[in-house]
Amino acid sequence: MQAAKNVTLLQAVAFAGVFSAVSCWYGFMFGRESARRELGGIIEDLRSGSGSSTGSTASPESEAHPKP
Repeated sequence: MQAAKNVTLLQAVAFAGVFSAVSCWYGFMFGRESARRELGGIIEDLRSGSGSSTGSTASPESEAHPKP
């Protein structure tokens, strides 16, 4: 006899809910970190007096840590 493990509908829904909550949490945290970096660059541009930010300007983080 094979001992098949039966998963109830309630267990499947609970697992899906937990997985969804964890996925949303990680997405929120990574999105927040990305937005924080972007806003930090904009704030530094404003503080340095360069009111116009274009796509060709380097971010303060890339200036602080040049690539080798």
